[in-house]
Amino acid sequence: MALQLYHDTGTTAANLVAEITALRTQRQAVILAHNYEYGEIQDLADYVGDSLGMAQYAAQTAAPVLVVCGVHFMAETAAILSPEKTVLIPDPEAGCSLAASIDAEQLRAWKAEHPGAVVVSYVNTSAEVKAESDYCCTSGNAERVIRAIPEDRQILFLPDMFLGSYLRQQTGRAMEIWAGECHVHAAIRPTMVEQQRSAHPKAEFLIHPECGCVSSTMHYLATGKISADGTHILSTEGMIRHAAASNASQFVIATEIGVLHRMRKANPEKEFLPIDESISCKYMKLITLEKVRNSLRDLTHVVSVEPALAARARGAIERMIAL
Repeated sequence: MALQLYHDTGTTAANLVAEITALRTQRQAVILAHNYEYGEIQDLADYVGDSLGMAQYAAQTAAPVLVVCGVHFMAETAAILSPEKTVLIPDPEAGCSLAASIDAEQLRAWKAEHPGAVVVSYVNTSAEVKAESDYCCTSGNAERVIRAIPEDRQILFLPDMFLGSYLRQQTGRAMEIWAGECHVHAAIRPTMVEQQRSAHPKAEFLIHPECGCVSSTMHYLATGKISADGTHILSTEGMIRHAAASNASQFVIATEIGVLHRMRKANPEKEFLPIDESISCKYMKLITLEKVRNSLRDLTHVVSVEPALAARARGAIERMIAL
């Protein structure tokens, strides 16, 4: 059952959706929603996807108003790519623990310790950090980005240490890795993997490379403690594609629980189980129907990036999209 999210007890979900639909038309707006948002937010969005897909859609749409249902760096990315558009975020407090793990001053100091290194920043970073980076990436294209860098160049990867560790093992590239983490993915522990594997031995196990248990999962795979059959380390979009194509009827999903809504909606005949019900991002869940309605009605809260900073950050983002 969907959670009741509305402070105005006289307003039903159906009424809020109707208001949002009318306001969207009035404002000529599009609504972008991340996979981790509540199901009712995903259902009314013009686009649902990961950070890369949201960035691409924001850049390509002709709509003058973008409502970004996600966290703040996603709205910043949209503003960087589309400076002529009005970019709104329904709740300005929707931050990101991973993005907060490094700032531009820390990155500049790290670069000074490794002159000439290529800086690859996960998209979960502030505009200031992107401006100091050579490439951005998502979990979906991070390996492609790393492999595109000449082998004689040193790589600084930030800020997700779990994704960095996974990429180092997958590509064999020597990399310096920033010790940052997402509080949600870091909460996924090896014991959760073991418990769910034991409880659902026939289910396929889909895990995000940012998860804190990825390194141990790879170890379990190598030593045979976890069967390689049915275990897949995938980006969010990779998970969704795999679930649709697989003949399996049951899946255990090791990432933020919001993505299960999209999987269940696309594959109603299949069963999708969370690795643990607690794996939920409190920042993503700040976005509600009421706040989306208010944002469109009042044109709040506008997210913009200073033009010179945006120009520097745009290069790293455009290299990500090109790859």
